Amino acid sequence: MSLPASDEKLLITGPAGQLELLCTMPATIASHQAVVIICHPHPLYGGSMTNKVVHMLAKGANELGLVNVRFNFRGVAGSEGQFDDARGESEDLLAVVDWVRNQFPDSPIWLAGFSFGAYIAIKNYSLAGAERLLMVAPPATLYDLSEIRSIDVPCWILQGGQDEVIDPDVVRDWITGLSPAPNLQWIESAGHFFHGQLSVVRDFITSAWQN
Repeated sequence: MSLPASDEKLLITGPAGQLELLCTMPATIASHQAVVIICHPHPLYGGSMTNKVVHMLAKGANELGLVNVRFNFRGVAGSEGQFDDARGESEDLLAVVDWVRNQFPDSPIWLAGFSFGAYIAIKNYSLAGAERLLMVAPPATLYDLSEIRSIDVPCWILQGGQDEVIDPDVVRDWITGLSPAPNLQWIESAGHFFHGQLSVVRDFITSAWQN
């Protein structure tokens, strides 16, 4: 019988004070494993590292034998500071990246994010030196993604066709203009939070990153 993953909640120094993070070490670590950093949805609308979609992304990473790190952006739960409309939150992500590189110096970094977290991930993947990128419901109607026309690392996107927060047609138009084309999984029946379909989120990351 396999052992459960081991979670460790930590406080690290961030640009606006302490940042709260959760590092999960799978019982069986994949060889040459990457570390997956997962960014949560909008802090002003209840987003945190305990969000159900974020949890399912972490669960999928665990099943692949990948270390994963979730963290709370500034002003959320145990993280100090105040919401900074993606500017400070970008700095928070890069602080977590620095911590991961110190802890796992030989591991590549992969980024994942849901909604607002997807925006933070795509905005900063190059600065973070991330080698893979995975986004769930990128917020194309909340933030201007039009300036992002290319993604130069392997990229996967999961989008619900009944998204009630982000206009899915705007997301589709943005994705259509990307070059090279990302790997897109479109779930027509899914809303923004994938209620009743959270297993789709877990299966998405496990199928995308199984190799």
